[in-house]
Amino acid sequence: MERREFLISTAALSVLAASNTKLLAQTGGALEKTSLTLGVGGKPLLYYLPLTIAERRGFFKDEGLDVTINDFGGGAKSLQALVGGSVDVVTGAYEHTIRMQAKGQDIRALCELGRFPAIVIAVRKELADKVKSPADFAGLKLGVTAPGSSTALTIQYAMVKAGLKASDAPLIGIGGGASAVAAIKQGQVDVISHLDPVISKLEADGDIKVLIDTRTEEGTRALFGGSNPAAVLYVKKDFADANPNTSKALVNAFVKSLKWLQSATPEQIADSVPAEYQLGDKPLYLKAIANSLPTYSLDGVLPMEGMQSVLNTLKILDPEFANATIDLAATYDDRFIKA
Repeated sequence: MERREFLISTAALSVLAASNTKLLAQTGGALEKTSLTLGVGGKPLLYYLPLTIAERRGFFKDEGLDVTINDFGGGAKSLQALVGGSVDVVTGAYEHTIRMQAKGQDIRALCELGRFPAIVIAVRKELADKVKSPADFAGLKLGVTAPGSSTALTIQYAMVKAGLKASDAPLIGIGGGASAVAAIKQGQVDVISHLDPVISKLEADGDIKVLIDTRTEEGTRALFGGSNPAAVLYVKKDFADANPNTSKALVNAFVKSLKWLQSATPEQIADSVPAEYQLGDKPLYLKAIANSLPTYSLDGVLPMEGMQSVLNTLKILDPEFANATIDLAATYDDRFIKA
């Protein structure tokens, strides 16, 4: 009996050792922190699909991580949570790393999730005859995920580029998912700057006319003049320095997610997300996925061209950045994506 218990114990220890060996091999060392809280603004949006896939396909667990996801009303609120210390890491727009550097706070992207913004600017169908371009937005109600988020930045940039001021029309936070769809259908906003599946739903229902579409490289270059990275994984520099193995594990999980998305079918992707993300219309959601697949990063590497494009956008839009000196290299920590 004692021999049997000894053999069982030995086998259990061997399994544990093998598991630990695998974990150490994946991360280059023991994880400093295994339980994390991650902030995101609008998780059901396809903008953040790599996050949902990493969660639902078990890629975080594969890396030894227990990740609790807090979903906020928009990217700006996720950033506030990181600065305030209520979350450890964030998936959000790259531009927040630049904004925070200008404020003297060192926040760095670790991994690119989206290479195109995937944001669509559209007008409510009842106004389509009068509103032909962003030059016509003055005085209209502009629906965005949340003021200060990338959807807000994009529509304000389009207005400034068209000759208006960013303050010529009010921004109204309409969140993501069903609330954003309702905002257009109920006439709460006149113009929407948003993402899939919201945009695909409104298009299919005939509620909007698309004016600007950055789900494609062509549309992105037409608005921004070049590539323009979207969602990234970002953290405080202090966190990355204190938790290098944990940071590497996080990046590994997201890279696995990006690689999986490259070979997965829209059906496989739809089956991997919560049913409520599909807005009650799976065929439409499949179409939205197909529209969004080209927007995701291929390898997680953030290109300097894209970083410069985002900075140029901020310089045009925000007087705070007109003469600001920004060190773009200090907005991106590539040691984990390259390791």
